[in-house]
This record gives sequence, structure tokens and C-alpha cells, in this order.
Amino acid sequence: MKKYIGVFTVVALIVGFGIYAFFFIKHRIEYAITNAVFVKADELSYLSFRVSGKVIEVYKDLGDYVKRGEALAKLDPTYYELEKRTLEKKMSALLEKKKALEIKIQKLEKGLHISLSAKKLKVESLKKKREALREKLLQVEEKIKLVKLDWERYKSLFQKGLIPRRKFEEVDTNLKVLLHEREYLEKSIQEINTEIKRAKKGIENARNEFKTIEELKKELSSLEEEIKSLKERIKTAEQKIKDTVLIAPFDGVVAKRFISRGDVVRAGQPAFALVNPESFYVEVLLEETKLKGVKVGNKAYVRLDAYPDILFEGVVEEISPASAATFALVPRDVSAGEFTKVVQRIPVKIKITKGDLSLLRVGMGGEVEIRRTR
Repeated sequence: MKKYIGVFTVVALIVGFGIYAFFFIKHRIEYAITNAVFVKADELSYLSFRVSGKVIEVYKDLGDYVKRGEALAKLDPTYYELEKRTLEKKMSALLEKKKALEIKIQKLEKGLHISLSAKKLKVESLKKKREALREKLLQVEEKIKLVKLDWERYKSLFQKGLIPRRKFEEVDTNLKVLLHEREYLEKSIQEINTEIKRAKKGIENARNEFKTIEELKKELSSLEEEIKSLKERIKTAEQKIKDTVLIAPFDGVVAKRFISRGDVVRAGQPAFALVNPESFYVEVLLEETKLKGVKVGNKAYVRLDAYPDILFEGVVEEISPASAATFALVPRDVSAGEFTKVVQRIPVKIKITKGDLSLLRVGMGGEVEIRRTR
């Protein structure tokens, strides 16, 4: 009886082992299995301030959930606020200067146009008056010629005693009046010529004043350029003040905090590492010998070392076109002819479709089974 029990036990063990071996081999054929598994995230960002300064507030800590647009930390904005106020004061002074210059140019232009028009009108008026006097002078000259003939004739007659003194004195007086009138007209024409010269000089001076206005306009243009540049600098200062507050660019969890209150940080220095839990995925470094039958869309089952009793389900989302060694910082050099065959690993990206993503942490390891396609 004992002999039969022993034989039965051995047979049962052989059969059991055979069944186990059958299913083990079958499972290994149907699935690509590896423990080169790493949890990663598509949205993992190292956040830093765009400006330098002293940290005065830290609002979030390791593991805290943050929403997009929420403040993570703040730098002391005093220096940048002072810079902005200084620029604003300078801007105010420049705007006042610009306003005064515009008023000055406006007044000069208006006054010069009026003055120039008045002087031109005056010159035209003087020229007309001069022409009228010249015409009158010509008439007086003609009268003088005629009266002189009469004067000579009457003088000869008076000297001969043929006419009384009164008649000669009348002609003589008439000639003296005409000569006096001619002298007055010539003097008046000279005075008008002097006034015309003075008026023309005034016109020339007024035109020169327009050159002064052009210089003032150039100064105004230069001032406007300076104001434009200053506005840009004020905008930059305002942006720097905004940049003293570090804002979360997306919803996520603080994976690492590099700063503390009181630290002095530089622009670009990492302050936080932020990860989006919704972007977690599993990267598998699958041996090239196991790649057969693994295609995009195949089902995958993941067990993490941190949660051995929890099974995560997913699908193959990407298969890298190159091995992981291709992108190594120090690639293998086989140019000298030394070569040892090493099984290469191909990165495979698996998207988790079933399971609690909040349990995942970047860097976790585990084991994965990928269903092969025949």
C-alpha cells in the first residue's frame, strides 16, 4: 500500500509540474515579461523664477496639489517696485517736458504764421502806396516843367515891366509849392523804401524762426522716442514684479521643493518640480529578444513593487524606433574592433487605462507583462 502511495505521489508531482511547466511556458510565449519598468510623467517640469531675489513666501510644499495659475512662492519685489517708481517719475518729467515743448511749438507756429502774413501784407501795402506816390510824383514833375516855363516867361515880362509884381509872385509861389510837394513826395518814397526793407528783413527773420521750430520738432521727436523706450522699460519692470510670484503652469502635485524662505535665488535656478498625475505612464525597457509580437495597442499588465497586490492595466502606446543605448551620454565605442554582443533594450511606453493613478510616483519600479499579438 505504501508503495502505491509513493508511486501515486511521484506521478502526481510529475503531472503537476508538467501542467505548471506547460502553463508557464505558454504564458512566457503569450506575454513579453520584464522587470525593467519605470514610472514616468509626460508633464514633469522644473519651475524657476525669471528674476533673481530673496524668497519671502513659500506657499506650497512637497506633495501638495496645486491648480494652474496658483502661486507657489514669492520673491521680495522691493527692488523691482523701486525701479518701476523711478522709471515712472522719469516718465512723468518727460511727459511734462513734451507737453511744454508742444505748446511752445504751437505758439511759435501760430505767432509766426500771423506775423509772417502781417509782414507780407504790409510789404504789399507799402509797395502799392509807393507806386501811388511815384505816380503822383510824376504828375508833380510834369506840373513843375510847365510852371517853370510860365515862371521864366513871367519873370522876363516882370523885368520888362509888362506885368505887375503880383502876377509874377503868384507864378513864383505856385512853383515853390510844387517843388516843396516834389521834395515831400521823394522823401516819402524814401521812407517807404526803408519800411519795405525793414519789413522784408522781418519776413526773413520770421522764416529763420521756422528753422528754430524745425529744430524744436526734432527735439520733440527725440523726446517721443525716449518716452517710447521708457514705456517699454516700465512694462519690463512691471513684468519683473509679476515674475516675483512663481505660478503653476498646469494642475499637478509638487514633486520636489528646492527653495526655502530666506533663500536668495538666481533667475532660472530650479525652485519646484511639478508633476501632473494625469500624465503618468510606464516606460518599459524591453529586451530586443522579447520584442516579437509586441505592437502598439497591445494590452499590458503592470505590478509595482510598492503595491504588489494591485494590478494596473494599460496599453502599448509607443515603441521607440531606437534602443535605449543609442541615446546614452557615453555611447559604446566599437571602432577599435572590440565587440561583445549585448542584448539591447527598446523603450516601450505604456499608457495606464485602469488603476488609481494617484498611487503612482515618478521613478517607481515593478514588473510588466505585455500581451503579444500573433
